[in-house]
Amino acid sequence: MAQAGKTPHDPALDAQSAAKIAAFASVLRANGFAIGLAESRDALAVLASPAGRRSSLLKPALRALFSATREDWRRFDELFDAFWRGTGMRRIQLLRGAGPASPAQRKSLPSGFAPEAPHGGKESGARDDEAGGQSSSGDRRDAASQAEALASRDIRHIADPREMAKLHALAERFARRMRARLVRRWRARRGGQRLDLRRTIHRSVAHGGTPIDLVWRRRKLRPLRLVLLLDASGSMELYTAFFARFLHAAVDAFREAEAFVFHTRLVHVSSALRERDVARAVDRLALMAQGIGGGTRIGESLADFNRWHAARVINSRTAVVIVSDGYDTGEPDRLATEMQRLARRSRRIVWLNPLLGWRDYEPTARGMQAALPYIDLFAPAHNLESLAALEPYLARI
Repeated sequence: MAQAGKTPHDPALDAQSAAKIAAFASVLRANGFAIGLAESRDALAVLASPAGRRSSLLKPALRALFSATREDWRRFDELFDAFWRGTGMRRIQLLRGAGPASPAQRKSLPSGFAPEAPHGGKESGARDDEAGGQSSSGDRRDAASQAEALASRDIRHIADPREMAKLHALAERFARRMRARLVRRWRARRGGQRLDLRRTIHRSVAHGGTPIDLVWRRRKLRPLRLVLLLDASGSMELYTAFFARFLHAAVDAFREAEAFVFHTRLVHVSSALRERDVARAVDRLALMAQGIGGGTRIGESLADFNRWHAARVINSRTAVVIVSDGYDTGEPDRLATEMQRLARRSRRIVWLNPLLGWRDYEPTARGMQAALPYIDLFAPAHNLESLAALEPYLARI
């Protein structure tokens, strides 16, 4: 889309319809569609239009809006019928219960939720032949369903070490796939090397379906740089191990990425996280960040970052991602000042707060209130599913 238009107010568009569109968008995201808030807002506008009252028009309109690739276009009808009509599938599952993802599916996946092939990567089909051709599609569907359920669970509720290990593996694969999508993604432009079919069709609706206003795509000229700052204080203890694995994968996958850990002080940990062995990387991180699990002085940590590191690691294409619950034992004014300095330097500031995924949570902490005016995106990070929703936002930067 050329721009994210505001959804016109329509009394007929009730909360139930909005919730239905949000649920459908979530299902599409879980099945590999790159959908963000802009597409959801436009879908609400379509639902409020005359096309929303006729199923014969609603389906092709949403297909044109949500399908960015040929694979998306091919799979949309099945997902639409399953969600809106309850036909064609018993239930919607990630990758539709398939085995190892095809190259087209791997390209379109926004997250690393797809289960790995068991037994050291040997595909289930090989075992089927050995077992006399018996199908194991049910086992693969169960594995995919378990991975999807694990990705949607709050990290603080996962106590089983085996489940936590699986979640860490999913986080690492997600970071690598996110990097592939952000680096190779095509951007919409007035002139480019190839036609953006989805956005062109969406614009043609205003002209009765005639593609008058063409949208082109071309590759990004400069890669996105990520700077990640992880709050490792005591109040974040339940989430620290998970995000340490994600940081390791992100720094290893992104050519331009830097990672820092802070509590009462700031520690630059990129060199430790570039260790290929995960266990050794985490051990090095623990040694470098001694005192982890104590209080939090976010303002002072950001002051150290702005003074000693910002000029070196931040450029005009940098997204700063802060992972913290916002509980600061320092002065809120200090945090606000440093956030303002950071906002002037960086392209975007993203604040991921695990508590935002909790029911009835409100950002009333003094530190969080001081930081909010300078944040471009304030989002939850209590599970892998919420973390995956970050990718469409970063892809637009």
